[in-house]
Amino acid sequence: MPRAYSAQYKSTLAKVSMEETPLILLEIDHPDLPSPVRVVNDTINITSNGNEYIAFPFNCVLPDDYENRLPRAILSISNVGRDLMQWLETSDGGNGATARFQQVMRSRPDQVEWEITMSLFNVTANNLEVSAELGFENLFAKPASSISYRPETAKGLF
Repeated sequence: MPRAYSAQYKSTLAKVSMEETPLILLEIDHPDLPSPVRVVNDTINITSNGNEYIAFPFNCVLPDDYENRLPRAILSISNVGRDLMQWLETSDGGNGATARFQQVMRSRPDQVEWEITMSLFNVTANNLEVSAELGFENLFAKPASSISYRPETAKGLF
């Protein structure tokens, strides 16, 4: 699926030497959190669409865009402050959490060029970082109905 970038964004990306690089905003939300955690992968805080994103280093492999395959992403966040570990322990490993990525330019922080919201899976942690796989639930692998009539479950029909 093609992405609808603005003309200014395409022009910036096409330059050999860019004046600015795209910023990745990350918003982690969970029912147990009073408000979403908002961070930007930069050294300076930024306000986008009325929300302040705190400068915090994280690594992410943004989701791929291949046909006939569900997008997957990988997220690694520093675990230096240990605040994230406390939340993971109380929230059953972040079960039910979502991560929303947005791409903006510092000169136009309210214009979101690209965004995606994904669920967190396979959260692992060590002393230095917390890693998670992000993706979507494969709805095509689920049965269409909750009841299926088979010889072993409905003997009177067969």
